[in-house]
Amino acid sequence: MHDKGTSNTTNQIWCWLSKNYLTIIIIVLLLYLSGAFLAPVFMEIGWDYVAYPIYYFYSHCHQLAFRSWFLFGERAFYPRSLANIQGVINYEEIIRNENLDLEMARKFLGDKTLGFKVALCQRDVAIYSSLLLAAIMFWLSGRRIKPIPWYFWVLIGITPIALDGITQLGGLDIDFLAWLPTRESTPLLRTFTGGLFGSMTGFYLYPLLEESMQISQKHNFKEK
Repeated sequence: MHDKGTSNTTNQIWCWLSKNYLTIIIIVLLLYLSGAFLAPVFMEIGWDYVAYPIYYFYSHCHQLAFRSWFLFGERAFYPRSLANIQGVINYEEIIRNENLDLEMARKFLGDKTLGFKVALCQRDVAIYSSLLLAAIMFWLSGRRIKPIPWYFWVLIGITPIALDGITQLGGLDIDFLAWLPTRESTPLLRTFTGGLFGSMTGFYLYPLLEESMQISQKHNFKEK
């Protein structure tokens, strides 16, 4: 009796998850993205003691200031001079130092003049935003969108972000990566490749997840 009751409870929980998993994904992604943007909001209003734990929570991201968005300041971004973006203040100018210090770039949060850094880098913002958008579109379609072919995911989703990310590693002044070309990507390119990766991943995985959930529902129904 106990085993049967436990099995029924497990089936009920799984059945609920199979019907509501997409809503859960949308809520989690929305909260996750919102948290990254709340950090600079709290810095702006002077609630540093709330902002610092948020930055720490998102510290799995590199949070390099020259690859991040800024809110409430003169500019939305402060790229390295290596990116060759004309007409903007570069990162070296705002820190008044030409030498690259990655630890300093991670810890640099901004100020009232420059604005405050979003807790996720530009590429991660694009990835999670496009994952969220893909989830919403899949939900609006009634979960009827079919998965894209895996090779589309690799060619359009993974290849551009890999090329853009890897080829700029040579510009970080790391000894064992000195053989790579010296380049720095731009906010637009990071956003574009991150958006491609997030959206292609969403349109590849969400339909597959839906198919798996439907199979699970049919299996549980047959058992009953």
